[in-house]
Amino acid sequence: MLELYCKGFLFDMDGVLISSLGSVERCWRTWALEHDVDPALAIRTAHGCRAIETVRKLRPDLDDQAELRRIEDLEVADQEGVTVLAGVPALLAALPAERWTVVTSATERLARVRLAAAGLHVPDLFITADQVTQGKPDPEPYLRGAALLGLDPADCIVFEDSGSGAIAGRAAGATVVATLFSHTSEELHAAHHLVGDLTAVHVAWMQESSSFRVGLESLPRA
Repeated sequence: MLELYCKGFLFDMDGVLISSLGSVERCWRTWALEHDVDPALAIRTAHGCRAIETVRKLRPDLDDQAELRRIEDLEVADQEGVTVLAGVPALLAALPAERWTVVTSATERLARVRLAAAGLHVPDLFITADQVTQGKPDPEPYLRGAALLGLDPADCIVFEDSGSGAIAGRAAGATVVATLFSHTSEELHAAHHLVGDLTAVHVAWMQESSSFRVGLESLPRA
């Protein structure tokens, strides 16, 4: 058991708090076929990145705002199979609301729908794709997430499942813990620590230092 210390927690959404893989893959496949893009390439490119940046990479000739609205509409309408991941309810229940937030590459509209579909508490304030000018792997989302909690990023633990998100969290100066939900340990090279899922995370509040002791059942790298 590895011990870490922090004052706040920044959670990616898809692949950390919830699973929406089925919806993501169905919707990006639909969009790709509409625009003469290889569906497998679209799905790979989309994971962990803002939809608008995926559109810009795959079809820079299109109106990115119009295509963002199209993919957002597809994803909002498809919540089949969206579920909360193991360990998430217990971990979030142990955290004061002012000490954690969500930092996601989804738009605010989509994030609220997915969190509600999974039966999770939706924070009053969190960081979404439409609130940043640069998405992951740029550090901006996690810098803004830490600021939202009123904390230095160095006092935060970021939970991620994608390579781009791990890079973003580390570049922001946070400690990054990555789950092996969607990427291999090699792809998560920027993460400081690896866990199978959030059942491997245990927190205790330390009143005297106003911080958390975080126990991790960390995994070795392959």
